[in-house]
Amino acid sequence: MRKLTLFASLCGLFFLANVAFAQQGDIFFGGGTLLSPSPSTSELAVGNLAEKGGTYLNIGGDVAGFKHHLGFMVETSWRASQASYFSYETYRPILTDFNALYQPHLGKKVGLDLFGGIGIAATRFYVPYATSCSYFSGCINYTSEDHFMQHLGAGIRYYFWHHVFVRPEFHFYHVDGNTDPISGGFTSDNLFRVGGSIGYTIGGD
Repeated sequence: MRKLTLFASLCGLFFLANVAFAQQGDIFFGGGTLLSPSPSTSELAVGNLAEKGGTYLNIGGDVAGFKHHLGFMVETSWRASQASYFSYETYRPILTDFNALYQPHLGKKVGLDLFGGIGIAATRFYVPYATSCSYFSGCINYTSEDHFMQHLGAGIRYYFWHHVFVRPEFHFYHVDGNTDPISGGFTSDNLFRVGGSIGYTIGGD
């Protein structure tokens, strides 16, 4: 997770540095929920649970306006509250992705966002005792399982006030090893996030 946090921070600095040279950049935040197939009786028997439901928050940014409306996007989404994992511990998924972006205009106030890329699905499993302690960070009460993932998504943005927009959106994640009882323990490698974001465009027309 430390390497992922550093990578995300560097991408954020890269985003801010490039806004001045691109035609436009966006910052956005929002919410939604996660969907996945329900577990079968046999999956429950081996300890696999459906990774779905709950409120997910997201924050991100993008740079666009290069040739042919191309750009890139960075986003993180996480479950706002911890979910129960068979009543003996809780968990919180954190989904971070880095995407290529295609952002054509559909009208004066309407645009389309199409994006796809790769990322990391980190699941924190919380227990009622300290799992590790250090002098600088103190004690933590969770372990984290990280999985490589692929990401596809789409959204339609509508500018309702100057450079401020809303965007209903859909995301698909394929999480490698998410069904492994040892390092994942969920019923499917395929996850879907639906929701919406509100954002602000820097630059542009």
